[in-house]
Amino acid sequence: MGKIIEATNRLYKNVFVCKRCQTKMRSDPQKILRGKVKCRKCGKRAFRPLKKK
Repeated sequence: MGKIIEATNRLYKNVFVCKRCQTKMRSDPQKILRGKVKCRKCGKRAFRPLKKK
């Protein structure tokens, strides 16, 4: 069962989605909350966590 946990961490941990263009980015959650991270595609600073399937 360890491999499933490792796989979900790799796919979903610290991954956020831009609210404007839906680009996925991996970043530290504290930087996202402070607004220090910009989307590399559109430049917006609003992100949401990636939804698990």
